[in-house]
Amino acid sequence: MKRWIPFIKSDPTVAVLRLSGVISASGRGTLNDQSLAPIIEKAFSRGKPAAVVLEVNSPGGSPVQSSLIGSRIRRLAEEKNIPVIAFVEDVAASGGYWLAAAADEIYADDSSVVGSIGVISASFGAHEFLARQGIERRVYTAGKSKSMLDPFRPENPEDVARLKDLLEDIHANFKDHVTARRKGKLPEDRDLFTGEIWLARRAVDLGLIDGIGHLKPMMKARFGDKVTFRCYGLRKPFLSRFGARIVGDALHSIEERSAFAQFGL
Repeated sequence: MKRWIPFIKSDPTVAVLRLSGVISASGRGTLNDQSLAPIIEKAFSRGKPAAVVLEVNSPGGSPVQSSLIGSRIRRLAEEKNIPVIAFVEDVAASGGYWLAAAADEIYADDSSVVGSIGVISASFGAHEFLARQGIERRVYTAGKSKSMLDPFRPENPEDVARLKDLLEDIHANFKDHVTARRKGKLPEDRDLFTGEIWLARRAVDLGLIDGIGHLKPMMKARFGDKVTFRCYGLRKPFLSRFGARIVGDALHSIEERSAFAQFGL
């Protein structure tokens, strides 16, 4: 049995927190603050890691969950005085970039996709289809805005204006987060908040990330060849969750593939 011997330093440890998938308040296997909270806490609290690494591969999702996860990471990093370093895999876009920006440094592969600093809302309109089928939509509300953007009724310009105001406010929060976290690194003469995406080398030039690099080689170069890695992340559900849950997993998989597909992945 090994004994702890005082004054002898142990090899440094890096906690690797995997953040892969769509960011959503609902859905099994998605990234959200409730499911990640105990994992993030453990990554920062188990032993005294030399650094916490965020292994990011996300096309984004909920701005609220992105903010909650990012804020938790920042709070623990500051409380425990532990540096946070992000490594982007295929994509860190929209909410995925929000998570990456919670780190003190961001690195990526040459072909990683980064950016999409914007906000989107998508819906559909089915009122003409209902009319052709002879179906009448009946809605009764208390409060004139209660049925805002009902997809089964004709689009109301006032509703659209209110939605755009909400999107602009969320976008402002996103911009404030990126500007604060990348302070002094972003160009003053370039608008990076249009929703545009870039490959990693261009993102380096724009100050959105700090360089090109991969997790293990960079951590060994920084902390030595004897550095050890502790990995943390959401566990994928086992296929023994039968029936409706399997259908739910399939639908989630389709949704996730669709989210990644918009970035050519």
